[in-house]
Amino acid sequence: MAENIAEIGIFGGSGFYKFLDDIEEINIETPYGRTSDALMIGKIASKKVAFMPRHGRNHSIAPHKVNYRANVWAMKEIGCKRVISPCAAGSLQKHVKPGDIVFCDQYINWTNGRLDTYFDECDIQHISAAEPYCPELRNIAIECAQMLGYSYHKTGTVVVVQGPRFSTKSESAFFTKQGWEVINMTQYPEAHLVKELNMCPLNISLITDYDAGLVGDVEPVSHEAVMKVFEQNITKLQKLLFSIVENIDENKTCACDNAAKW
Repeated sequence: MAENIAEIGIFGGSGFYKFLDDIEEINIETPYGRTSDALMIGKIASKKVAFMPRHGRNHSIAPHKVNYRANVWAMKEIGCKRVISPCAAGSLQKHVKPGDIVFCDQYINWTNGRLDTYFDECDIQHISAAEPYCPELRNIAIECAQMLGYSYHKTGTVVVVQGPRFSTKSESAFFTKQGWEVINMTQYPEAHLVKELNMCPLNISLITDYDAGLVGDVEPVSHEAVMKVFEQNITKLQKLLFSIVENIDENKTCACDNAAKW
């Protein structure tokens, strides 16, 4: 593996394709095929960071077509130890408002047919997903959001739907009744694959809309509405990401390094 190219990886979501200035682009060949895009290498607070737009820089790859295994493998290949996954997401609960940030600590997989493990042919391992996100990294993110004065939620469950369509009102209402807070199309299997490669996963869900399940209270979600709110909050998200990267300690004390045997 080509170590020490970057310490921290960031997967960008909708509209977040110009994260770093003065970047160097590198392409990584993986055993799992092509990545969504080149890795864009830059520095934040003297730390080397790699950014990749998970949908491609022109948003040409649908959520169910993203090559998650290749993308995550590329981050590991260049030496990343932590992977941050900001994403646009919908709210399933009234108290989680558009513009809020949720640091999810759980996910529900509602996808189907996605290639979601590195252990499907030989040397089978059964990796725990009980705590799918790194608690140490999430605590750093929470402290940064508090310092910046943002409206945030320390925990939350994200239900990951297949996409690219949005949910029906009945589907969304069901998710709401389960008590889940966030809905998204990309957190699975991205987060789990990060864990399988012994890196620390962190989710940052930027809430762009109320989902259709809040029947009678909200208009049905549209891609245009999602992008509008995302673009209005992109500076806030940039500041948060910069603060998180700056405050990450190189000495990890979490158990993420030992999730799998490699």
